[in-house]
Amino acid sequence: MLTLVDTPGAANDEEAERQGVGAAIADLFAAVAAARTPVTTLLIGEGGSGGALALAAPGNTWATPDSYFSVIAPEPAAAILKRPPEEVGVTADQLRLRPQDLVELGVVRGVV
Repeated sequence: MLTLVDTPGAANDEEAERQGVGAAIADLFAAVAAARTPVTTLLIGEGGSGGALALAAPGNTWATPDSYFSVIAPEPAAAILKRPPEEVGVTADQLRLRPQDLVELGVVRGVV
């Protein structure tokens, strides 16, 4: 199975919670982990938050040169840290979410 990831992440507002987004993501984590067929993931764009993480094949995730993968996108991370918008780039650097960072960290197998 091939999963293609290009999502800024799941909604995290009150309505999403009422609709069970968190439980659905947890179920997806379990389904990918329990899959009996080989799973490969290709990051083709944004890979943010639990929705992207749930689709990622443990040990068999690859990235394209223009993709990123993180538990949070740089913009909301900067906002949580109460940084001004002009510091989003610095926050992105600190998150180490670029393909070359992901390879170095062992999060993805390589860049294709």
